[in-house]
Amino acid sequence: MTEHRTQIKIVGEILDTATHEIDEHEGTTITHIIRKANISHGRLSTILNNLVSQGLLEQVNSKRSYRYKTSSSGREFLVAYKTFREFSDDFGLTI
Repeated sequence: MTEHRTQIKIVGEILDTATHEIDEHEGTTITHIIRKANISHGRLSTILNNLVSQGLLEQVNSKRSYRYKTSSSGREFLVAYKTFREFSDDFGLTI
């Protein structure tokens, strides 16, 4: 049986991708995030809008499309999320 990912896990994967898989100045593309986070374009668009409005991602205007990179607040969130995920894994909890 396939385990469904929670919203917070998907957000963590998006932020992680936008942090580690990018050109630091230009950001990463939507297509790259779709592939790495394994999420549909429609669902990703909604999540990206939320993350940008909350200040966790920065939207960068590129020549052809929008690109995204993790903001300093997003990096802080990602560190806290990974710490909490490791803590919960140690106790056998699923987040």
